Amino acid sequence: MNSGLRVATPPSKPLLVFDGDCHFCTLWIRRWQQMTGDSVDYLPSQDAGVAARFPEIPLAQFDAAVQFIATDGMVYSGADAVFRALACHPKRRWPLHAYESSPTFAHVTEHAYRIVAGNRTFFSWLTRCLWGRHVEVPDYFLTRWFFLRALGLVYLVAFVSLWTQVSGLIGHGGILPADQFMPAVKQQCDLQGIGLDRFYLLPTLCWFDSSDGFLHLQCAAGTVCAILLIFGIAPAPCLALLWLVYLSLVTVGRDFLGFQWDNLLLETGLLAIFFAQLQLLPRPAREAPPSRLFLWLLRLLLFKLMFSSGCVKLLSGDPTWRNLTALTFHYQTQPLPTWIGWYAQQLPVWFQKLSCAIMFGIELGAPFLVFTPRRLRFLGASLLAGLQVLILLTGNYTFFNWLTLALCLLLLDDFALAMIVPRKLSGLFPVNQSCGCELSNGGAHGVTRPASSMVGRAILCPPGLRWPRPLLVAIALVILCASSFTLAVTLGCRSPLLAPFGWVAGQLAPLRSVNNYGLFAVMTTQRNEIIVEGSNDGTNWLAYGFRYKPGDVTRRPSFVAPFQPRLDWQMWFAALGDYQQNPWFGNFCERLLQGSPDVLALLDKNPFPGKPPHFIRAECYNYHFTNFAERRATGAWWKRESIGEYLPPVSLPQ
Repeated sequence: MNSGLRVATPPSKPLLVFDGDCHFCTLWIRRWQQMTGDSVDYLPSQDAGVAARFPEIPLAQFDAAVQFIATDGMVYSGADAVFRALACHPKRRWPLHAYESSPTFAHVTEHAYRIVAGNRTFFSWLTRCLWGRHVEVPDYFLTRWFFLRALGLVYLVAFVSLWTQVSGLIGHGGILPADQFMPAVKQQCDLQGIGLDRFYLLPTLCWFDSSDGFLHLQCAAGTVCAILLIFGIAPAPCLALLWLVYLSLVTVGRDFLGFQWDNLLLETGLLAIFFAQLQLLPRPAREAPPSRLFLWLLRLLLFKLMFSSGCVKLLSGDPTWRNLTALTFHYQTQPLPTWIGWYAQQLPVWFQKLSCAIMFGIELGAPFLVFTPRRLRFLGASLLAGLQVLILLTGNYTFFNWLTLALCLLLLDDFALAMIVPRKLSGLFPVNQSCGCELSNGGAHGVTRPASSMVGRAILCPPGLRWPRPLLVAIALVILCASSFTLAVTLGCRSPLLAPFGWVAGQLAPLRSVNNYGLFAVMTTQRNEIIVEGSNDGTNWLAYGFRYKPGDVTRRPSFVAPFQPRLDWQMWFAALGDYQQNPWFGNFCERLLQGSPDVLALLDKNPFPGKPPHFIRAECYNYHFTNFAERRATGAWWKRESIGEYLPPVSLPQ
């Protein structure tokens, strides 16, 4: 508020006087000092020259509230003083505008200021609890450095993993050949009169070439770009190419590349393009700051991913989630359990229920910590990351957990990372060291001006090449609209007001870069496994062996993630239905009858190495983990009972 005072000797630069003996005041002065830079001076009221310089201001008024002394000599106190100091920064003028234009806002903020000023000890403690040692606006140079390299590693695993399987999955001799799919789609588009729209509706580079060689070339290009990203070379261009090539392969891969983590990688990769540096060879000390807008969009993605995962379980109405017994089934019925999952299955029911309750607490509660002050945000990061570690220890979910862990990195700031990484690395970046402020003449009482590490951003980190802000805002609004709609649909909202957002989401749907998430909405309570067998006489049958899915009951469940054996995964889904619901399974059996080397390379054991069999059939079994006693007696990790026929014997036409 305007104190009604005017000093006879106004300062040449706006001056904010604060109580240097107040720990709470000195904490927040650091933040305001960082925001206003060199446009405002700060002095503790205990400084010997303050009282003599401004005798018009009573000493009691210095103790009661901060004082803002303008260059025209006018003196302002309390919330008004804070807003006027912040308004010296062009982007911080809105609080003062609201204060001057709204009496209600002015009254509320002044009342809040008096409450805080009267309870400084409590609010100082609260500040420490919520922010820690740093209340300054943090930087995210180190955060971006780690996140982009983590994302590069995930992309590398995704492309290399697919590269080793692409011929058997979608190659010419594979299960779902791309060189048959693309001509069929082109013919259908021609019949329906679909012109250039076909390239958007089915976004894949395979429109130009769908040969095996081109599929391998795309995998190779993705691998090279991922390596360049890991080494920090041309981050934004590499990310754009990675997104484009992976979208191309996901589109043409159909059943084998339609998993949630494929979509999550595309969504993360798209946002990361605008979070990354535009320079071809970024220099850490001179690169442009990360976009705060896309930092928050990536955090929102983490929120949507985790919160949706908890919501879908409860909204599905599945009784095993409602009564907290889902984990008594999960470890043995998940697609590819690990041997640690076998031990987890042996835990008592009360522990499984407690674990399920804790999981719900993390998935439904921890995501909201994404939007809180830094210490609570770090707690949220720890809880979410801890859950991912437990999941990847008990099950093979490819790169899904690793990608989620990479997103959790974005909840940390440079202050936090600089404490745990080698000083040699953190020293390369303009990590905000604003706690090292220059002292005033009053010594320990406070600061008169920001240290060079705060206001010298233009020297330490000159603005580098960056995305135009209007473009970032426009893209962010589109993504935010579509993402809000997908989250609303997950939560069961069907309001007509969402129609415009739904239209935006529909337009983006072919890009698979704004998605719904939520695995295991309905818990699978029994594990059916398909055993594929071949025979030359229709009487004696020999089983094909898969690399990772359960088959031989004595084989120990293994770790394979972050690699994804996509055929093994798809067999788990096929067992949830019948072969008519999974046309690809018929193609798979046909390739076995043909003895396709590309498809056989996806398997662990081919019982017909010399010549393919005359007949193929599939039997279905119900698998359970053994218990400790059964395993000691038999050495088996699994036990199984026959359910019946999945696919009757088939053969190639003569």
